[in-house]
Order: sequence, then structure tokens, then C-alpha cells
Amino acid sequence: MKHLTILKKVSLLILFMTSLSSFSQENNKNLKLLVGEWQLDMSPQDKTDTNFAMMRINKIDANSVQGTFYREGVEIKEGKINTQRDVIYVALISGDNSGSYNTSFYYKDGKLYGSTHAVERGFLAVWIAEKIK
Repeated sequence: MKHLTILKKVSLLILFMTSLSSFSQENNKNLKLLVGEWQLDMSPQDKTDTNFAMMRINKIDANSVQGTFYREGVEIKEGKINTQRDVIYVALISGDNSGSYNTSFYYKDGKLYGSTHAVERGFLAVWIAEKIK
């Protein structure tokens, strides 16, 4: 009887580890969706104005992202990825001559939904991005 209990526990542990492994692999597949060029609509609430920026994600490692944000030459610093709750979240820092930008976004249904806080310029932009390349 004691051996049967141990066997059940070991079987449950193997099942759990297999499920966890396949969940992790699925998230890694999804992360590749981020690689490419994205056009950010910085004025999603006011359709009379068009204020666009860009983001290019060149490389994704285990939990980090590399590329450019806002315009060509503005490198992403400290780009981090989190896939909790089965959603891809990204946070990054970038900056140009006007100051630092703290940005975070999440991926949903082929679009990115985010916000960018321009620290020195004193504004918070809310945006939606679509992949163009």
C-alpha cells in the first residue's frame, strides 16, 4: 500500500513537470511573434490626429528584448519580458536627447497595447501598435 502511494506521488510529479515544460515551450513560441517592426499609434483616443512612432524588436532571449524604440537609433535598454497569466508583457527603457522613456506593453490578438512615460518631458502616452514587417 505504501509503495502505491509513493508511485501515485511520483506519477503526479512527472505529469506536473511535463505540463510545466510544455507551457514554457508554448510561451517561447509566442515570444517570436514580437520580433519585427511595429508602428505605434500614439493617439489612439483622438483619431483626428496622427502621431506615429516605431519600434523594432531585433532579438529575444529567455526574458529580454533588444531593438530600437520611438525612432531609428534609439536603443532599447533593460528590455524585460514576463509571460505570467498566459499573456506576454514587456517593459523597457529608452531615451534620446529629450530624456528617458519608460515603456510597458502587452500583446493581444496581433497588436501591442502600451504606455510610454516621458520622464523629463512630463507626459504619458497611451498607444496601440500594429506589426508592419
